[in-house]
Amino acid sequence: MSRYKWNKRRQITVETGQILYKNILHKLTRFLPDKVYLKIVFYKNTKYKLSLKKPQTFNEKLQWLKIYNRDPFYTMLVDKYEVKNYVKEKIGQEYVIPTLGLWKNVEDINLKVLPDRFVLKCTHDSGSVVLCEDKSNFDFCAAKKKLRCALNNNYFWDGREWPYKNVKPRIIAEPYLDNKGQNLVDYKLMCFNGKVKCSFVVTDRFSTDGIKVTFFDRNWNRMPFERHYPSSKEEIPKPLAYELMVDLAEKLSEHLVFVRVDFYEIAGQIYFGELTFSPGGGFEEFTPLEWDYKLGDWLILPKDKPGKCNW
Repeated sequence: MSRYKWNKRRQITVETGQILYKNILHKLTRFLPDKVYLKIVFYKNTKYKLSLKKPQTFNEKLQWLKIYNRDPFYTMLVDKYEVKNYVKEKIGQEYVIPTLGLWKNVEDINLKVLPDRFVLKCTHDSGSVVLCEDKSNFDFCAAKKKLRCALNNNYFWDGREWPYKNVKPRIIAEPYLDNKGQNLVDYKLMCFNGKVKCSFVVTDRFSTDGIKVTFFDRNWNRMPFERHYPSSKEEIPKPLAYELMVDLAEKLSEHLVFVRVDFYEIAGQIYFGELTFSPGGGFEEFTPLEWDYKLGDWLILPKDKPGKCNW
C-alpha cells in the first residue's frame, strides 16, 4: 500500500470513528425533549443559559428557530441533491455542481462510471465527504465503511436541527473541483432576513495548527471577533466575484429568516456549495461576547406564534 493511500485510509478511519461515536451518543440522548437537550448542550458550549422566551443573542435565536420555525420546505433546502433544483431555478444551472451519480446504498456505487477524480458524500448530513484525488490509489473499502456509517446517522439528533430530520439518506457523486494545485476555499455568506451582513472563510483545514475561521463585513473588512476558532493571521483576498456572490446569496435567501449560503470560486467561476440554517449548530461561542448580541440584533425573528411557519 502506498504512503498516500495509507494516510488517506487513516484519515477516513478517524472520521468513521467520529460518526460512530455520534451514532451512539444520539441513541443515549434521544429520550431528551428538544428544548431540554438544547439547553444542556447550549450551556456546555457557550457558558451561558439559553433563553427561548426572550432570545437576544445570535446563538439563542438560532435555537429559537430550531424549535419554532419548522417549515417542511427547509428539508429540501438542506438535502444536497434536492437543493440543486432550487438553486437552478433561483440563480441558474451554471452555478450548480453536476451530479455524477446518486445511490441509496454504498454497494450500488459503480466506480467504473466515475472519472479519475471525484467526490462522494451523503445528501442528508455534514462531514461525510470522501475525496478521491486518484482512482488508482483510492481506498474504496475505507470509503464505503465511512459512508455506510453516515447513512445510518440521522443528523437531526446532533444539534436538533429540524430540517435534517426527514432528509432521505443517499450518496451523491460530484466532480472533484480542481483549483490548479491551490486549496479549495469556500466562502460562507451569512444572510439575515434576505440580506448578506457578513461572511467568513475557513482556512488551514489540514494544518497542524488547526483550522482558522475569519469573519469579514459586507465590504470585506475584517471583523473584530472570533467564533470558537481563531482567525487567520494571513491576508485573505476578497473573491474575484464577491459582489456576484452577494447578489446570488440574497436571491437564494429571499424570504428566509436566516441562512448561510456557501460558494466556491475557481478562476472567477462561482459554484454553489450548500445552505445551512444553524452554523456550528448555534453552539459556537463568540470572543468577545458582545458580538453574539450584535449579530443577534441583525436576526429579526418572525412575529408569528411559535410553531407557525413564516411562509
